[in-house]
Amino acid sequence: MSDYYEILGVSRQASAEEIKKAYRKLARKLHPDVAGPDVADEFKEVTRAYEVLSNPEKRQLYDMGGESALGGGGGGAGFGGFQDIFETFFGAAAGGAPRGPVPRGRRGQDALVRLDIDLEEAVFGGSRDLQVDTAVVCGTCQGSCCRPGTSPRTCEVCHGRGSVQRVTRSFLGQVMATTACSACQGHGTVIPDPCPDCAGEGRVRTRRTINVQVPAGVDSGTRIRMTGQGEVGPGGGPAGDLYVEIREKPHPVFVRRGDDLHCTMGIPMTAAALGTVLPLESFDGPREVDVAPGTQPEQVVTLPGLGVGHLHRPGRGDLHVHLDVQVPTRLDERQRELLAELASLRGEEQPEARLAASGSGVFSKLREKLAGR
Repeated sequence: MSDYYEILGVSRQASAEEIKKAYRKLARKLHPDVAGPDVADEFKEVTRAYEVLSNPEKRQLYDMGGESALGGGGGGAGFGGFQDIFETFFGAAAGGAPRGPVPRGRRGQDALVRLDIDLEEAVFGGSRDLQVDTAVVCGTCQGSCCRPGTSPRTCEVCHGRGSVQRVTRSFLGQVMATTACSACQGHGTVIPDPCPDCAGEGRVRTRRTINVQVPAGVDSGTRIRMTGQGEVGPGGGPAGDLYVEIREKPHPVFVRRGDDLHCTMGIPMTAAALGTVLPLESFDGPREVDVAPGTQPEQVVTLPGLGVGHLHRPGRGDLHVHLDVQVPTRLDERQRELLAELASLRGEEQPEARLAASGSGVFSKLREKLAGR
């Protein structure tokens, strides 16, 4: 079993700074670019030891149980761990192999637009045409970035590799570092004659019309994702996605709560007492509201299935009609006589106030409102 302290040549009480100093000294001596490929395994072993001992949590586990206590989290860092540590000291791609040219075409950005809809569109769903300003593939060069009839040319600096190697000096001595080619920005090719319409971007901005299918049940804040309808990327790269955020406009009659609709209908006191049938114009056309005899103020009549369509399942919510019983405020002499006669017949000339139970009436409604029900 390897002893990481022995590999770095430090004591078990060594500080973090002492461990770092020991690693740098060994790395300067054993790095393959300095000492040759024969010591590559020894250099990786030194790096693995540093990876564990420079991490307080891993070091504590190692001190308690050796390599086995790390559970594969250290002591087996492999090349990936070595590369990360090496780049931390010497910069990205230092000593690493060229990663190849970077593709010129890249994915475009996602886009977000907002769509205002009426309540009726939320109830049934619908189709809308939406104008969006976005980037599309250049029609002249078809995304090639070149003037028609020309083509990209291999970069003369990096010879198509997209990267160049240069010798830098560090505490290891001379180190070979790989960086992106500045002549071609890492693409491996240059555009000698860019397309005049897109200036070598492979895309242009324009306004286009997109058809949006609005499903029933959407609400303010709902986002509809349209895959591939966002902006085309540089170099004619694939388009991002378009997100359509819904904003529902208020309705003058109906109020939405979830997938249910609510409205208030005023009825005369006499109609509430005697019962009647009232017409209601719903989103589904004319409907009848059956007012039972003796209907009380704020009573609710429910019309099933006339609400908003459910977004993720079949069916619709309900329509709730809140009845507002209207007491007359202006009576002529004859109306007053008739009401007085009715009160006499019902023995209500001198009515006595009766306290309602705490679980019913206005107190119950007040509690429900305070509780948000």
